[in-house]
Amino acid sequence: MDTDVMAGFGGKQAWLAVAEAEPGAVLAALGLRDLGPVRWRDGLDVAHLNGDRVAVTPPLPGARGTSWVLALGRRLMVPGPDVVALSATLGTEVQYFATHRVTELHRWQRAVNGDLVRAFGYVGQTGEVTSWFGEPGPAEREAGLPGELDPEESTILVSERDVFRVAGAWSIDPTTLTGPAPGPLRIGAAD
Repeated sequence: MDTDVMAGFGGKQAWLAVAEAEPGAVLAALGLRDLGPVRWRDGLDVAHLNGDRVAVTPPLPGARGTSWVLALGRRLMVPGPDVVALSATLGTEVQYFATHRVTELHRWQRAVNGDLVRAFGYVGQTGEVTSWFGEPGPAEREAGLPGELDPEESTILVSERDVFRVAGAWSIDPTTLTGPAPGPLRIGAAD
């Protein structure tokens, strides 16, 4: 009965996926104070309900045979963290995802060793593409993105599900997290 279980997350949430990292290093790079371990469900609730808290997972197996640490919380939603700076600081790949179904805000970014590789942002409420950098990969093309952005000719429709699809192809789809937890979440707080 004391075994903790993972719980999926994603809707109305923002998160980072950091390759081959340790939770403490991710908290430090985000400038957060480590408040210690917490059970998964409690940590997810705290990160979602409090604008100054972030929950960080232990390393989890994911895409490309890589382990990923996920950091999530409402604190990461707007304006979003600087993935290029985080990637340079941590010396690895850092991905950012955000989705909020009320405004249909959907974003993803990917930086490797301090270089921005890809960025996409969309607000469905206005139909505006808010960011576009680099070429879309296969998962993004499957989500309906064109090969290049042409505002005169392209109609882009992206949904929350598409964000999870891209996350799953790049690192981990957080909605699929189930089963025994490989360890507790850690909670970080802004000073």
